[in-house]
Amino acid sequence: MGIRELTPLDRLLASANNALRTVAAPAGRPARPNPAEHIIDADLDDQQKAHAAGLMRVNHAGEVCAQALYQGHAAVARDRDIEKQMQHAADEEFDHLAWCEQRLSELGEDVSRLSPFWYAGAFAIGAASGILGDRWSLGFIAETERQVCAHLDSHLEGLPPEDAKSRAIVETMRDEEQEHGENAVDAGAAELPGPVKQLMQMTARIMTKTAYWV
Repeated sequence: MGIRELTPLDRLLASANNALRTVAAPAGRPARPNPAEHIIDADLDDQQKAHAAGLMRVNHAGEVCAQALYQGHAAVARDRDIEKQMQHAADEEFDHLAWCEQRLSELGEDVSRLSPFWYAGAFAIGAASGILGDRWSLGFIAETERQVCAHLDSHLEGLPPEDAKSRAIVETMRDEEQEHGENAVDAGAAELPGPVKQLMQMTARIMTKTAYWV
């Protein structure tokens, strides 16, 4: 018997389940081992801990947005192969989400209280861009991942040098985000107009500055 084609209602229910799983429940146990699980935590002072936690809270908020973006794109994808590619990327992003949450807990901090807002906004953007067609949806993902990699590189520079645990997580995230972007390009991503890229950068700056503290 063949695999049943998902209906629009199936996709809506799956998206709702993912939203609850992302913002209303702890990330729990990721599918893959945490890249920092065997690293001994450094003896960070209070200021270093606060700064590392702020950066990891931003990264967690970014992963909430990534979940929403991929789910929004997948919900309206026309090509089933592209939908599967986005779902696979979303699965890896959920591991990132769990790793960041685990690290925040170790640092004695919590995730952003605005996570539902980040998810709702990113899902709407993902679905809206996906409605324009798969090439534009992939283009949006490719540009998002390019900006995310640059953002994670800046965090690697900003983390306390002694914080090897946070660094291991961010390095793994950066490498996988780069792969997701390359996969989107290989699948036929369209190049986004300059003003759209600038708007994305401005939106990301607002999110990062807010999530660092809240």
